Amino acid sequence: MEKVVLKATKREVVGKQVKALRREGKLPAVIYGRHVEPVAVVLEAHSAGLALAKLTSSSLVTLDVDGKEYPALVRERQRDYIKGELTHVDFLAVDLTETIRANVSVTLFGVSPAVKDYNGVLVQNLERLEVECLPTDLPERITLDISVLKQIGDSIRVNDVSAMLTEKVTVLNNPEDMIAVVTMPKEEATEAAAGAPGEEAAAPELSVERGKKDEEGGD
Repeated sequence: MEKVVLKATKREVVGKQVKALRREGKLPAVIYGRHVEPVAVVLEAHSAGLALAKLTSSSLVTLDVDGKEYPALVRERQRDYIKGELTHVDFLAVDLTETIRANVSVTLFGVSPAVKDYNGVLVQNLERLEVECLPTDLPERITLDISVLKQIGDSIRVNDVSAMLTEKVTVLNNPEDMIAVVTMPKEEATEAAAGAPGEEAAAPELSVERGKKDEEGGD
């Protein structure tokens, strides 16, 4: 993805007075980080909102604050839930020479033959993976093709994803953790369990045995 730069200026306005900035079409934000003192800033709300809508929590963005650049990740977005508009954003400033840990979203695409041909149910167990790498190597998202899921029970595990990524990115989740799996439809699973060998035959035997004991007790 091309470099995303957001223009910002430092702000002195804090507390309840911030509402006035929002009415003026401004978006309050703060930049903080391991090597950075917190900096209160303000962005142009409309253009910042359009740019942020395309970014994930692992997208690297550059904040240009009065000419000084801060490489950063979006850490929190606060919204007005009635209007749906952003009201505040937290940015985590990062050092491009230091490795970081971040959660990367997992997106599934394609058509699974197990779902299409065998009426299987696709279950996604993990929607994010924790990775470690330099900020410039951080994936915006991890996309997985589910066309490899051909039979009921087929799955994609973390170790399958690790093999797909560059060696510069380390996935920290358990390699055996299941990301996605195709399971049997609930109705069929219930029927299969009910028809398991031995279970159906056991019930009549128990009933007959009870009948014998009742008869013996009645003599």
